Amino acid sequence: MRIAVEISLYPLNADYVPPIKDFIDRVKANADLSVVTNAMSTQIAGEHDRVFAVLAKESATSFAEGGRRVFVMKVLGGTVTSNE
Repeated sequence: MRIAVEISLYPLNADYVPPIKDFIDRVKANADLSVVTNAMSTQIAGEHDRVFAVLAKESATSFAEGGRRVFVMKVLGGTVTSNE
């Protein structure tokens, strides 16, 4: 089943841009996912298991980098195409 996830990362420090950019770049490295960014969030679309595997790996990497961070996610299930 294909899903789409809208995700926002909020590093709780003054230098917040590099951790956000690093997270997005790591997610974009997965060619089997559709990744679209805007000023407020990143939308990731793909097969359910794959999307959550990537999110688990990359969120763990972000948390391991140190500092407090908050991820906010919305998940849309059902028939999702890269054009939605």
